[in-house]
Amino acid sequence: MRVLENRTEDMAPNAVTILLGITLALAPWYLGLGYETAAARNAFACGGAITFIAVFALGVTYEWEEYLNLALGLWVTMAPWALGLEELRSAMGVHVIVGLAVTIMAGAELRKLYGPRTHSI
Repeated sequence: MRVLENRTEDMAPNAVTILLGITLALAPWYLGLGYETAAARNAFACGGAITFIAVFALGVTYEWEEYLNLALGLWVTMAPWALGLEELRSAMGVHVIVGLAVTIMAGAELRKLYGPRTHSI
């Protein structure tokens, strides 16, 4: 299992991911989606999970956290079509934008974990 000890500057991607998760979790309120729709339930569950994982990864980044966020980001991106949310343009937009951003952030963190290590002499 690969682990990355985060310095202060390494915490920025996780901080952005926390904000993305909060944005998704709060989307049903500021978009007026209600609480019982598939879009609202998906936003609550996925936004909460993304936020929790990113908070957990602030100090130390484990590869499984990033793979989990990568999977969540991909799900959130395709959820509007899988759940039939095409009519709800605002919910669809939030899901796609947040999902793509989380996927990119998780991919960048995985690249740091698996990328070549460069050291100056």
